[in-house]
Amino acid sequence: MKALVKEVAGPGFAMKDVPEPRIRDDEVLIRVRRAGVCGTDVHIYDWDAWAQGRCRPPFVVGHEFAGDVVQVGSLVTDVHEGDRVTAEGHIVDGRCLLCRTGNSHVCPHTKIIGVDRDGCFAEYIAMPATNVWHLDDAISFDIGGIHDPMGNAFHTALTAEIPGATVLITGCGPIGLFAVGICKAAGASRIIASDVNETRLALARQMGAHHAVHPQQASEAVKRETDGLGVDVVLEMSGVPAAIHQAFELVRVGGRVQMLGIPAKPMDVNFATEVIFKGITIYGVVGRRMYDTWHQMTRFLRSGMFDPAPVITHRFPLEQFDEAIGAIKSGEAGKVIFEIA
Repeated sequence: MKALVKEVAGPGFAMKDVPEPRIRDDEVLIRVRRAGVCGTDVHIYDWDAWAQGRCRPPFVVGHEFAGDVVQVGSLVTDVHEGDRVTAEGHIVDGRCLLCRTGNSHVCPHTKIIGVDRDGCFAEYIAMPATNVWHLDDAISFDIGGIHDPMGNAFHTALTAEIPGATVLITGCGPIGLFAVGICKAAGASRIIASDVNETRLALARQMGAHHAVHPQQASEAVKRETDGLGVDVVLEMSGVPAAIHQAFELVRVGGRVQMLGIPAKPMDVNFATEVIFKGITIYGVVGRRMYDTWHQMTRFLRSGMFDPAPVITHRFPLEQFDEAIGAIKSGEAGKVIFEIA
């Protein structure tokens, strides 16, 4: 099969002919139809410090996908050939303390497809049947293929109290844009989104933000919408130190800051004034909760109140991987996907 491979410890990917995966008795083989391209893939493509410390080439890249099942292992009873599916890309051990107390999303033994093992930028992928998630017939492969980043947005937003809340979203990359639509569907009273990129601000307005502003305008927008109190919830999606400090500044006393964005390096925080004396709660977001986040996604999509489609701005065949990575790095894209079959 054809696959996009991180072949060597250096920049770039390579299109290769590689053997089709062979499944174990508890796995299924999935023909990949759509695959989302993510910032993690850009890190691996660029071979930056994070990728150098984490990844061990050669391996097939990619961790967001949807497709149809073409083969099932002998022990699999609840997934069948022809099923339309996506999958949770974090493969956990299922037996550690975290997994057995409902916290599989932070399992210390997690292996991620496209990072720690072969991924989905290929014609086929083998997945444990326990990780497979069935798609409703009404859900396109385009939307199925972005459940992974969409799930990060659901996890970030819905572990806070969103109905009736005032919300600030700092960072309007694809996950931040999904979060705007989720907060709107969940009944937030006011949604303020901030970013430095005009293309992304326009997408935030399309997804339902009441205000989409540059960071230097966020303080005034928050004060105006909250009578100077501060927002109930901040969803910090950028990882930019200035945005993190702004999140602590603009959340109200006793409010909540949900942190998904990852700073590129350690940063200073004045815990006394920014956190403790304000009595705020900080929640760190890792992946998707298994599998309550997935149920939330399915139910919101079924409701018709949340439509992630506007966030998808670019589609490429797998062979145009350089162009896909370039679109993300340009800052002028929302969500980028590969059309594989």
